Amino acid sequence: MKRIFATLLAMMLILTGCQSGVIADNESDARSSDENAVQIALSDDGITVDGKAVSTDTTSAVYTANDIVYYPTGKDFTFGEGTDTDAHEASEAEAHTVVYITEPGTYSVSGTLTQGQIAIDLGDDAEEDPNAVVNLIMNGADITCTVAPAVIFYNVYECGTTDEASETVDTTAAGANVYIADGTVNNVNGSYVAKIYKEDTVVLTEDGTAVEDAKKLHKYDAAFYSKMSMNVDGNDGVLNIDAENEGLDSELHLTINGGVINIESGNDGINTNEDGISVTTINGGKLNINVTGETGEGDGIDSNGWLVINGGTVITSACDISGDAGIDSDMGIYINGGTVMAAGNMLDRIAGGNQTYAVFTFTENQAGGSTYTMKNADGDDVMSVTPANDFTYLILAGDELTAGDYTFWCGDTQLAASAGQGFGGMGGMMPENMELPEGMERPENMEGMEKPERPEIPEGMENMERPEMPEGMTPPEGMERPENMELPEGMEIPEGMELPENGEMPEGGQGFGGGRGSMGQMGAMGETSEIFTIADGANYFSNVSAFEA
Repeated sequence: MKRIFATLLAMMLILTGCQSGVIADNESDARSSDENAVQIALSDDGITVDGKAVSTDTTSAVYTANDIVYYPTGKDFTFGEGTDTDAHEASEAEAHTVVYITEPGTYSVSGTLTQGQIAIDLGDDAEEDPNAVVNLIMNGADITCTVAPAVIFYNVYECGTTDEASETVDTTAAGANVYIADGTVNNVNGSYVAKIYKEDTVVLTEDGTAVEDAKKLHKYDAAFYSKMSMNVDGNDGVLNIDAENEGLDSELHLTINGGVINIESGNDGINTNEDGISVTTINGGKLNINVTGETGEGDGIDSNGWLVINGGTVITSACDISGDAGIDSDMGIYINGGTVMAAGNMLDRIAGGNQTYAVFTFTENQAGGSTYTMKNADGDDVMSVTPANDFTYLILAGDELTAGDYTFWCGDTQLAASAGQGFGGMGGMMPENMELPEGMERPENMEGMEKPERPEIPEGMENMERPEMPEGMTPPEGMERPENMELPEGMEIPEGMELPENGEMPEGGQGFGGGRGSMGQMGAMGETSEIFTIADGANYFSNVSAFEA
């Protein structure tokens, strides 16, 4: 599987000082061009290490083998959770060459490997060893793997902890570090490995027809994957990730400090997957993410903990046939700086941050490929984005978006909207300072709460209608409020939360925004206007549609 990107975006590194995981300019530059790095030159005709043929001795710092981890065909339900779609023949797997890196150090990878994988594994004890650090320089590498991730960090030092959770983490000491060499283009085309059970941990149901419990042996969802916290850095070097499933994943924390990263993925573009713990931090660089939706779903960026954007440029398009978001976080999204343009069919709560942003909720499905532009009062273009996929929600944030009056355009068509207040809902979480309606209680502890599955858009639906206001929500002035509040069909209220009997909503018409398990984002809707007045901080606009004079 290997697609050709239509456009390669280029942008110099944007760094923000004093942010988690930031690496100083001189240190980044030194590592991305380290002449003392071990040079690994890839080729289907033969791999070399520092100019010599690579070893097959497993005690070497770099060696090759044909023992790639993959999900095999012909296995029953006691082996793992894979289906026929996830499985591969042994002959396909054995055709892949695994290049193992087994000792700490700096390694520069260049050349082409059409069936292979770079695997970093410093041993089972590496997780606790602060010296078990590998700096992997992507120096004009082209790696394709059709049965598993094309690049994977198995065992290196883990700088993070699951004991304490917050949106602020420091990954500077992480054992997994990726540097995109200046002036290079790197292509990583990868698959994934569905969950495989540890054989001696499988417990079957009483009738023996299903697995009741089992521990994970392998599960690697992305084309570029790390089991440990990972840093990614660079200046103008390009990393293209073409993923059958997810794009760039870390099992704990992921910090992106720079580089140009283009991701095209069948599912989530970026994912950090420790529930209630993981933090995806973006301090700089240029990210362009397009979720093709080949798996039927996918967020642009999905953090099972927090998403913190401190700088750089982030452009995302979520899957267009499911209820997924351009940027998604279970514990909260913080936009402190940088530029964000995120399109999707779901809105997750933006919990806070210093950057001014605007959220646009459209009355009907918007076609991907159209250009949306904010113009200031003088008619000058301020922000412009062309989402790759269809969407109903658009988030724009950036230094360019200052307080004042704007007009909003789709191509040559001027748009209008209702201004209002609101917050995206991430799994039913609510701001601590939000006053709840009479009869509704705030759950004491949201951590670990299982999230209801988000509804999917039916296959083949061309025009997705904006959901109607659920019964019981306070409508705009002049409309009657229904007497009883009910959840939309198929949606459950989180455990510990009660529906208000009087059907009233918080002051200002705030609704529970559309994250997982939450009620559709609603704003306090006023009159529709073609003037979009932006204030510093959060701005919400509902009922966005073509302006009719």
